[in-house]
Amino acid sequence: MQDVNLSAERVFYEEPAISKLLRAIDDRKREIWASGLKGSSKAFLAYLLKEKLNRTLVIVTATMAEAQVLWNDLRFFLGEEDSNAPPQQLKCLLYPPWDTFPFDTLSPSPDIICKRLEVLYSLSRGFKPIIITTLPALMQRVIAKDILDDAVEQICTGREINRDRLIEKMVESGYTHVNVVETKGEYSVRGGIVDIFPPLFENPIRLEFFGDEIESIRHFDMISQRSLNSLEKAIILPVREILLNSTTADYAIKRIRNKADENDLPRSKSDELSDEIRNSATFPGIDFFLPFFYPKLDTFFDYLPQDAILIMSERWDIEREEQKYRDEIEEGHQRSLMRKEFYPEVCELYLTPHEINSNVERFQVVLLERFDIHQPYETFIEFYTEGNEDIRKESIHLRSDEGILGVFVEKIRIWLEDSHQIFLVCHTDSQAKRLFEILKDYNLPFGLDPGPSFQSQIREVNLSGSVPRIRIQIGSLLSGFRWPHTKIIIVTEEEIFGERKRRHPKAKLEDDYRISTFGDLKVDDYVVHVDHGVGLYLGLRKLDVDGTENDYLLLEYMDGDKLYLPVNRLNLLQKYLGVKGHSPKLDKLGGHSWENKKKKVKESIKEMAEDLLKLYALRNVQKGFAFSKKDHYYREFEAAFQYEETPDQLEAIESVMRDMEDERPMERLICGDVGFGKTEVALRASFKAAMDGKQVAVLVPTTVLAQQHYQTFAQRLKPYPVFIDMLSRFRTRQEQKTILNKLKDGEIDIVIGTHCLLQKDVSFKNLGLLVIDEEHRFGVSHKEKLKKLKKLVDVITMTATPIPRTLYMSMMGVRDLSVINTPPEDRLAIKTYITKFDDDIIRRTILREIGREGQVFFVHNRVEGIPAMVRYLRKLVPEARVGVAHGQMVERDLEKVMLSFINKEINLLVCTTIIESGLDFPSANTIIINRADRLGLAQMYQLRGRVGRAKEQAYAYLLVPGKYLISSNALKRVKALSELTELGSGFRLATHDLEIRGAGNILGNSQSGHIATVGYDMYNELLERTIKELKGEEVICEIQPEINIKIPAYIPEDYIRDTNQRLMVYKRLTSIGSDEELGEMMREVTDRFGRIPPLVENLLEAVRIKILLKRFLITSADYNGREIILSFDPRAEASLEKILQLIVSDGKRYRFSPDLKLSIAFNNDNWKSILTEIKNVLVTIREPGARIQEPE
Repeated sequence: MQDVNLSAERVFYEEPAISKLLRAIDDRKREIWASGLKGSSKAFLAYLLKEKLNRTLVIVTATMAEAQVLWNDLRFFLGEEDSNAPPQQLKCLLYPPWDTFPFDTLSPSPDIICKRLEVLYSLSRGFKPIIITTLPALMQRVIAKDILDDAVEQICTGREINRDRLIEKMVESGYTHVNVVETKGEYSVRGGIVDIFPPLFENPIRLEFFGDEIESIRHFDMISQRSLNSLEKAIILPVREILLNSTTADYAIKRIRNKADENDLPRSKSDELSDEIRNSATFPGIDFFLPFFYPKLDTFFDYLPQDAILIMSERWDIEREEQKYRDEIEEGHQRSLMRKEFYPEVCELYLTPHEINSNVERFQVVLLERFDIHQPYETFIEFYTEGNEDIRKESIHLRSDEGILGVFVEKIRIWLEDSHQIFLVCHTDSQAKRLFEILKDYNLPFGLDPGPSFQSQIREVNLSGSVPRIRIQIGSLLSGFRWPHTKIIIVTEEEIFGERKRRHPKAKLEDDYRISTFGDLKVDDYVVHVDHGVGLYLGLRKLDVDGTENDYLLLEYMDGDKLYLPVNRLNLLQKYLGVKGHSPKLDKLGGHSWENKKKKVKESIKEMAEDLLKLYALRNVQKGFAFSKKDHYYREFEAAFQYEETPDQLEAIESVMRDMEDERPMERLICGDVGFGKTEVALRASFKAAMDGKQVAVLVPTTVLAQQHYQTFAQRLKPYPVFIDMLSRFRTRQEQKTILNKLKDGEIDIVIGTHCLLQKDVSFKNLGLLVIDEEHRFGVSHKEKLKKLKKLVDVITMTATPIPRTLYMSMMGVRDLSVINTPPEDRLAIKTYITKFDDDIIRRTILREIGREGQVFFVHNRVEGIPAMVRYLRKLVPEARVGVAHGQMVERDLEKVMLSFINKEINLLVCTTIIESGLDFPSANTIIINRADRLGLAQMYQLRGRVGRAKEQAYAYLLVPGKYLISSNALKRVKALSELTELGSGFRLATHDLEIRGAGNILGNSQSGHIATVGYDMYNELLERTIKELKGEEVICEIQPEINIKIPAYIPEDYIRDTNQRLMVYKRLTSIGSDEELGEMMREVTDRFGRIPPLVENLLEAVRIKILLKRFLITSADYNGREIILSFDPRAEASLEKILQLIVSDGKRYRFSPDLKLSIAFNNDNWKSILTEIKNVLVTIREPGARIQEPE
């Protein structure tokens, strides 16, 4: 047969079913039915229709979960997965419903409102996207098209615009004023700089004004706050459908009062609501009052062009979900009537069934059904496609000698013989290369290595007699399909290796604690001065000293003593980071207590470090078992991991593999939070050991954790000839005896157990690897037995509390340590709501979670109140299976409850903050925290982190008594959690005490006490210095020059208004060590805050001189009115000879004293002249005869 190169259009559009569908659309058939589309072929069909017709397509699914999958698959086929284009330029958009219950006291998430407005804007501007949505999303009435058009602000560079009016309009449009813009819907003003994060953009934008003219528009990064690229123009959409200005507020208040009179509702309630509208920019639940603010609303259908096509995916399912949602609407409305609350009528906010049907009838409709339809519809099309469900099933159950992919490879060979083109889709480049390496061993014909874009590849497919090929593609397609008529087969990595969870790259956060924590320094926080010890920070003060104004930090010490610290000496100050629950004692200014504390801590550190070094040296000279290199089976096993490995997880795995392949016995510590991937590191090591014929013992502190690890190991190792068992007190005596015998005879490869594994009667035939989880939770006697078990076997120790990066760096060289700080997937952000304790909200929240077969934590942190709370919840939600867990329970009873929760026998767990940090609950995706105002930010953050570990949307409800019944600080704390993101500035603050606790776990209880005494930063400095001394390395004390010259050098408040931001800049300036760093800092300050004013220029000049002094090892520069005095460090030997030459050349002008002070006669108290003279002297020392021009 002739070799013909066919384009995608010709191949697919000539396929019988597709060509029939296109004819029906061209013939304007109103209702077209189709069936037989399996896997992602629905998305592929939508892609083909879009390419051919160039019309707006609206695809309606039954649920948002289905919509999300379809949106994900379509973006793959359209080549938009990694596109950073604004939504109006994308071909595929998601239009979600509000994520609250109807007539709720809570508002929808800002990101949901933004997504909806982005779609409405795109349609209003005539773009023709594919929109994927659900019927509940379409049922909600929306802002009128003409009002939305008026609310849109288009700004361009070079154009004049009233800046104050722009800010006023942003406030009306729902934007919130903040100091640092990090999330959508926020704005910040700093002089001539306006930062704003509107919809339509992946990154926030920065407007720089000169007067009222916009000089530049730039994208900037949320983490670094630095500009990324310039824009010619930007479109600013509102972030709320209610545009709250005096006109709309007056209209709404009038409507509310009329409704109160018509329905005989209490006037007090209407007055309260009216006051909230008049006085607040927004309040929770305001969005449900949308009809009160405008004379008319539009519908989604009003935004659609006349030639739009509606595609209904599984109509019966859609209608079922529509009825469920209408029941929720009616329930919510009846509840509001019973409470005499103000809400619009149902028909004012939602479309009636008749309105939905009449709107749908305005458009051409394609109905896609999963099953064949045997009814005489006017136009019915049957597609013939197949799914790939059989691939993974056969791989597991029909093992091949060639490995778990042997069966799949046989399928591929059959497909190739039948001239099929095969696309294998992997989520990431690394997984694609891994699959390529595995399949290469089977001698299969690859047309190319991992390729870039499916859209470009599909157009190059050679059919009709061409040589069949396998192509590996990068993308996030979740399922594939087989289309026999086109001879195309698409298989995803999920269908080969099992369920996958994709992780998008996240921005790296700064690891410098001293700098990052200074941005969060508050009045009355503890601080540590390197020379004076622990004090209290009382604020930033401007002082005039001898006619020169500057900023100073006011610190208070014991007995009320005060210290004013110049901002140019911030390098001497650290924010105190101690052990949770411990308040440090203030030190005495001028006393000896601080030096005595440091001395005592250093002695203890030295003792601990000496022990660590001895153990480290001993293991280095011992010989153990060298495991084999990675083989074919290992590559298949790692490819089956359901997540894409994070960089630090990969680093940990590679470190473990290198350690195992070495003869030296391994002893490596793996640190990282729950769900961050430590278990996978242990799994790969265990797999390697078992396949090399060695036994593995996994030791855990609790029976529940043993059960969880056993389930994880059994699931992952199911396709391999590895025998696993568990030894704990949940096993009967006879079962334990059988397990012990099998261990002794080598019939068990991997055993997972509690301290039972440390009993005298436990013996192994050939133990090669010991994995210890949470060693710090074992008792002293157990730790002694562990020491004996560790000898001459490889050991991995894991801990679920993260540790500071700085501690990790300090411990390198005395302990093999791996830190995993990145979550294993791009989890959906946990939707966090603050609400008063309300029966309806609690009931609906619990029912929603158990309705999707999930589980709920209800945290009530008072043990004495738990019985009453359990009775209340059982009465409120009789459908729930309630369990109780708290720290005062007998250990066995607590274990049974937690095991029941893991096994889903309980779906509502009422508990204290005991929720075990070492356990993973993927089905628990809702947490309700009662009296959240009584908990600390870090504690709430950790509790919230117990949910949101699966692919389902997770929710956290923070219950408070009411905003007038809790302290303002408590309310701020609770609000901070609701806004907390992993990329936000609050993230590090919330995790600090967790990391300090992790440091204590690794170093031991005594060292935790020392951290509490001197603060973490000082402790780590002492640790790093002590380890270097013990290893014989030179400890270099860095010179921090002091400039004692009257320079008016500070940051004016009108340049950087926020005190914490000013402190951050001051702190960073004191840490700068080179001209290059200073230049970068100047560019950043200009970028973020605008043109640098003279006082800040002075500050930068002082830093420039400080860098120069440091280079010459000068500890201070003074001026006494007659002389400049430069004090040299004893290490400044290289400068001494040239200094002597200076003195010989002009003995009257220069003097050099035995205490290494160079005095320079200078009779000019202008600070700029003094600095220029210092530069001249230093330049002369370096290059005799050279001089710098005198400043004007």
